[in-house]
Amino acid sequence: MNHARIPLAGALAAGLAAAAYLTPRPTPLAAQEIASAYGQAAERLIAAATADHHAFDRLGRLVDGFGPRLSGSVGLERAIDWILTEMKKDGLDNVRSEPVMVPHWVRGEESLELLTPRLRGLPMLGLGGSVATPPGGIRAEVLVVGSFDELEARKDEARGRIVLFDVPFTNYGKTVQYRTRGAVAAARAGAVASLIRSVTPQSLQSPHTGAMRYDSGVKKIPHAAITVEDAEMLHRMQDRGRRIEVRLRMNARTYPDAPSRNVVAEIVGSERPDEVVVLGGHIDSWDVGQGAMDDGGGVVAAWEAVRLMKALGLRPRRTVRVALWTNEENGLAGGRQYALDHAGETHVLAIESDGGVFSPQGFGFTGSDEALAIVRRIGHLLDGIGAGAVRKGGGGADIGPLMRAGVPGMGLRVEGEKYFWYHHSDADTLDKLDPDEVARCVATLAVMAYVVADLPEALPRAPVK
Repeated sequence: MNHARIPLAGALAAGLAAAAYLTPRPTPLAAQEIASAYGQAAERLIAAATADHHAFDRLGRLVDGFGPRLSGSVGLERAIDWILTEMKKDGLDNVRSEPVMVPHWVRGEESLELLTPRLRGLPMLGLGGSVATPPGGIRAEVLVVGSFDELEARKDEARGRIVLFDVPFTNYGKTVQYRTRGAVAAARAGAVASLIRSVTPQSLQSPHTGAMRYDSGVKKIPHAAITVEDAEMLHRMQDRGRRIEVRLRMNARTYPDAPSRNVVAEIVGSERPDEVVVLGGHIDSWDVGQGAMDDGGGVVAAWEAVRLMKALGLRPRRTVRVALWTNEENGLAGGRQYALDHAGETHVLAIESDGGVFSPQGFGFTGSDEALAIVRRIGHLLDGIGAGAVRKGGGGADIGPLMRAGVPGMGLRVEGEKYFWYHHSDADTLDKLDPDEVARCVATLAVMAYVVADLPEALPRAPVK
């Protein structure tokens, strides 16, 4: 999960805005009317999703069979091939891939050694997009700081050193800035490399990777993550007045952009096939672990939601489309390309699942107040599995381009306490997920997508700003 926001190009925004339309404001169905019209279909979808562990088993075949799926990798493309084959077996409509060019960064061999005050290998992961060290590595003293402000105050000490940002996790949005911006800040202070304490609230000596960035005009220096435990240890050593020296070796390399694909499959609408409800997640992952939670689970949950509609013979008025976006983690090329490829279509709602597939609680929604009232009423159909709450505000990185053009957006909300324990680490593996929780995520997505796609009137749009 990337969480980055990349503005649309002016031409794309104009094209999507032109495709957007303001529906006549219907009289919204009352909660009782929604329950009467859709209660039986919702019960069937929930029962089918929770009757077995088909989604969990399919997720296992994906992540065990293909492993991590970083953009540009063979594993990603083989996984896409397999998904396309399986979707066709499911009998979904218009199964296809859509080409996308993606960044191609390869980690290579890497290591970090503590040399002084004692010898020890330190677990580490280079951060996505980092440059390499010289062939022999970088041997330098370490300066530990607890914030950008502390680095600024001590910048004279940073020159020629490796800066370590030991910043405890508060929330993702605040703490991740040291991953994304740390190398630039350290380079400006004259550092030869930078390290961060992994962005996680819990650790068992597990480093966490993720995307970082450079700024033009600032020297590019290697950037890597170490474990929470080792960051705190080095900080304690410095506080005791000890000299800390390490050797960092990284062979990371960035290649020219590589071809990849988004995956799309549908149930074509019975009355308004040109109006689309799209739901999905991102098929790529980082190059560690299995990408089971981030975002293999979101991909399979959305896919299974549409498969169940097909299996139960539920064909809504509008087209329901599952989209599996590529390159969310280190570029968002898939989400941007999808918006370009489908700029002339009318999207009624976009739903993203990219926060893990733990116990579902409901959705976050961004759109007009009238539409929020409607989806909250639909949410009550999910109260029986504890997933009926719809909060104001939500969406996702891959549907961001659609949302910025005025399409209402939703993000699946789950019980997220453990998400950042495993995020972007070797611990993001299938065993961290519960088959029953995955099944309830499928049910939650299926009910919301089906009912919105079948409403007599489309969700009312907020004006495009």
